[in-house]
Amino acid sequence: MQKIAALAGSLALAATLAAPALADDRPATAAERASVGSVLRANGYTSWQKIEFDRDDRKFEVDNARHADGGVYDVDIRGGKIIKRERE
Repeated sequence: MQKIAALAGSLALAATLAAPALADDRPATAAERASVGSVLRANGYTSWQKIEFDRDDRKFEVDNARHADGGVYDVDIRGGKIIKRERE
């Protein structure tokens, strides 16, 4: 019974330590920020906050992009095109 409890504790610890590895986003480079900014401006966005690259989904994720229509959106960009936008 003690072996099972020790194993369960080890598994819980391993899961906790592995969790940060699942977050596979990285900050955009300066060149990527410029490129994403061009796409956003061409589509009517006037300002935005954080830009990250999601390695798993191979897309850029833009937080709180303000559109000329007054709306604020989270925007996903892949291949120089907006593939998703979600109103905040």
